[in-house]
Amino acid sequence: MRVMHILDSLNRGGAEMLELDLCRNARANNLDLTFVATGGGDLEGDFRNSGVTFQRLQRRLPVDLRLARRISRIVKEREIDVVHTNQAVEALHAYLATRGSQVKRVMTFHLCTSDGRNKVALNLLAPRMDANVAVSHELLKCLGHEAGFKTSERFHVVHNGVDARRLEPTGANLRAELGLNDGALVLGMIGNFYPDARKDQLTVCRALPRVFAEVPTAHFLFIGGSFADAPQPLDECVEICRELDISKRVHFLGKRSDIPDLLSSMDIYVQSSVNESLGIAVVEAMLSGLPVVVSDIGALLEVTGEGEYAATFRTGDAADLAGQLIKLCRNEDRRRDLGQQGKGWATSHFSIETHIANLIKLYNQVLKSRS
Repeated sequence: MRVMHILDSLNRGGAEMLELDLCRNARANNLDLTFVATGGGDLEGDFRNSGVTFQRLQRRLPVDLRLARRISRIVKEREIDVVHTNQAVEALHAYLATRGSQVKRVMTFHLCTSDGRNKVALNLLAPRMDANVAVSHELLKCLGHEAGFKTSERFHVVHNGVDARRLEPTGANLRAELGLNDGALVLGMIGNFYPDARKDQLTVCRALPRVFAEVPTAHFLFIGGSFADAPQPLDECVEICRELDISKRVHFLGKRSDIPDLLSSMDIYVQSSVNESLGIAVVEAMLSGLPVVVSDIGALLEVTGEGEYAATFRTGDAADLAGQLIKLCRNEDRRRDLGQQGKGWATSHFSIETHIANLIKLYNQVLKSRS
């Protein structure tokens, strides 16, 4: 079985890091993978050196028939059996490149909602895929109930996976960078400040005064950037921390690429989201051995074993979050046990090896239906 994966951009993002982890581990896990990029980005060098056959093309138009012909040529030359895409634009060109052939088509959904053009394209393409993948059961439910897809047919759940080796810290002393002593208790969260406030960092800010009053050594790190055309969510968090007089203990670090070192500097990881498809940042924190505190939305409960491997709080409830954080801050044994148990859970359910094994199982399933 030979498989092709296509991405339209190689800029750093969730789907891109998943694909990079997959490329780096494909050969060791018996996946014969060809990777095609139809656009560039800051991860291009990493993909070129990832250990799989790499083809760099360039999409020049929203619907680029020349690009579809080039993909078709590679499919024939490489004798590809399955083409797998992650976005509407990739799926459209994969469909054009393989229609009329025996090649099977798979498309992954990472989000429930899409803008106008992508929504139209996805509604057109989903019935023409041999398999559609949702990255969580919660997302599958949303795709059916809110997005209107017929998820009873050709839809499957395959959780994303993470390469734990990518999370090994370099040893950089980030506490020294931030002026924190070894006795500081560091809490943190990774997530951009989206215009729709889906990560709900504001609830964390509102919880922190009580946490800081009860735990004098505590500090909080926010890792993630804002958007030039919608800076309000970040600005609001910065302003409320100033008003609450906690700015000296709250550190807004912006976008960072040294995630393993940041995670290794933390004692507790927090995810306060009101909307997630899966919660890959929580998986990375668990694989790093951190105890995690998550809002009780469906996707974050799913990723933490229905909350068994996390402390949970009522979504949007700053008082409940503060209480959970204070309990963990005061109980080192509980932090250690929760971190160890969560790491074991994440390793068995969300490793890149598990992800690849589940993909291969799905590919074999769709190939059996070949006429």
